[in-house]
Amino acid sequence: MCAAEATTPTRVLVVANRTSATPDLLDMIRERALNGPCRFALLIPDANGRTGVDWTLERALPMMRRAAGRPVEGLVGGPDPFEAVSEAVAGGRFDEVIVSTLPRKVSRWLHRDLPRRIGVLGLPVTVVEQGRGPRTSVEDGVLSLLTGVPTRPRQ
Repeated sequence: MCAAEATTPTRVLVVANRTSATPDLLDMIRERALNGPCRFALLIPDANGRTGVDWTLERALPMMRRAAGRPVEGLVGGPDPFEAVSEAVAGGRFDEVIVSTLPRKVSRWLHRDLPRRIGVLGLPVTVVEQGRGPRTSVEDGVLSLLTGVPTRPRQ
């Protein structure tokens, strides 16, 4: 959660592949940046070959930088999206995860229950499903509608 009163920037891991430069995701990043200081990193897991990753990063990072109003780090994960996120969040590098997916009908990540699985790692997870109005959040492994900025998991 990027709260205006926060002095330390919230570190947000954005997990996306084909949806990494879509208006819905860029709007979410812009919204987070406006709510307070944030640092963003884009993780692209489950990409088909190095060329696809390079092209996606090359296309998405400048757009994300504009939306965030600051530099965005690019990260590449392996073929298993959950393992890629687990490795990225290991060691406390991030405070929150945003997962951007294709619509439920075609999203392999949603069919594999990736947002709930990431929620088990102990970080708030926000899902940006392309073409869908309300965003969803996974907290404590429970998927629910998000009405504002996600809160920290209960300790």
